[in-house]
Amino acid sequence: MRTATTPRRIVIAGGGTSGWMAAAALARTMGDTIELTLVESDAIGTVGVGESTIPPLVKYNQLTGIDEAEFMRETNATFKLGIEFENWKNDGESYFHSFGATGKDHWSAGFQHFWMHGLTQGHEHSYDDYCLELAAAHAGKFAILPDNRINYAYQLDATAYARFLRRKAESFGATRREGKIAAVELDSESGDIAALTLESGERIEGDLFLDCTGFRALLIEGALHVGYDDWSHYLPNDRAIAVQTESIRDPVPFTRAIAHEAGWQWRIPLQHRQGNGIVYCSRYMSDDEAEARLLSTVEGATCSTPNRLRFTTGTRRKQWHRNCVAVGLSSGFMEPLESTSIHLIQRAVLRLIRMLPAGERVSQRDIDEFNDQQLTDMDQIRDFLILHYKVTQRRDSPFWRQCADMEIPDSLTQKIELFRETGRVFRKNEELFAENSWVQVMMGQGLMPETYHPVATKMSSEELDRFLGTLRSNVSRTVAGLPEHHAFVKRYCGARQTEAA
Repeated sequence: MRTATTPRRIVIAGGGTSGWMAAAALARTMGDTIELTLVESDAIGTVGVGESTIPPLVKYNQLTGIDEAEFMRETNATFKLGIEFENWKNDGESYFHSFGATGKDHWSAGFQHFWMHGLTQGHEHSYDDYCLELAAAHAGKFAILPDNRINYAYQLDATAYARFLRRKAESFGATRREGKIAAVELDSESGDIAALTLESGERIEGDLFLDCTGFRALLIEGALHVGYDDWSHYLPNDRAIAVQTESIRDPVPFTRAIAHEAGWQWRIPLQHRQGNGIVYCSRYMSDDEAEARLLSTVEGATCSTPNRLRFTTGTRRKQWHRNCVAVGLSSGFMEPLESTSIHLIQRAVLRLIRMLPAGERVSQRDIDEFNDQQLTDMDQIRDFLILHYKVTQRRDSPFWRQCADMEIPDSLTQKIELFRETGRVFRKNEELFAENSWVQVMMGQGLMPETYHPVATKMSSEELDRFLGTLRSNVSRTVAGLPEHHAFVKRYCGARQTEAA
């Protein structure tokens, strides 16, 4: 009988970012307590466009023992302090969603309440002036400060990242098998997955299977038929086209999200090139129109062929079913607006490690808890993405009119109306996006609270002047002392730069 100390055979179906992120973390954490095999085929391409990330990836790299400078060299990464949203409130207007905090909160109320009270007292400084990450991004500056005062993520080459993780995972003990999956064999009695059969005829048995086969979802859907909840009525974009261009200027420490009449475009500056893409709704823009628009607006000569992608936003109804866990695109898809794709991979992998079965059988309680936590994450991120489309003043095209008029989940309605009436935002159950993220997006798109917390009025005029002035001074002084972002990246990574993928 298999015991808790017997190696558990874990099989990962599919490589790419999701497969190798899972392999690296599992192999690093569990070592020889598991037998880890990853199956992938060189003949099957990966999506490879998840190039903009959010701060939790820093922790993932640390947990897997990855040296940050080596990682950045190998993936041609730059640092990221947030996202510049252009044309979202109105055409020609912009706002910035930064990482980290703005100002200084009181335990009873967020900083926005004190800033709003300041407006009534003659203070005219923008809310942006109190955020270190935002000010540094606009100044094109960056440094890793010793007290971790700057919150950051990365902009990276996703294909190179998968190759880098493969080397790490194999060095930790993971085994790679080359080949296409021809069939998924189910156990006739239990209904669990028993083995994967490759086109070569090789049969790979396992106890636990991770489905990292992307949109195809060969295991979780193709074999186990868990079902899919379609969220396109909330997030109507269903197409994307990605293309890479040569860099024509030094990379900035932020990603750009530029709205257009039927969706939006991204620009992600790496060390060696720029990633570009267009996301759109096929009801309002054809594939050819979208590609023409993308190619007419990119900066620099193209260095790749446009890659067309089709997707349906939503989630599998179960992300862990029987002995199969869906990770990455096989588990569901949120459009890339807030750079959550890689984060959701990371979240699933680390959650799985915490709930990794011991002994012969998987606990249904673990499965239920995993699914509940994963789907809660998906619901919360979904609401935050919907916010960007719903809270807009644009009415200049059928797409934006549809977004403004669409029905939204009750959970999001509560969040929006609570902020509109009181200026309050509450973070629930380890929710990914903190209060400041919601405040920046809502106020950035023109939603201003009608009132603010009375605690803000306890300060005298002199105290308020001193409080706000000190915060602004701390931000400006810190930014003034930072190096240029591109210079810091070059120095941090060292002289060796990898060639473009």
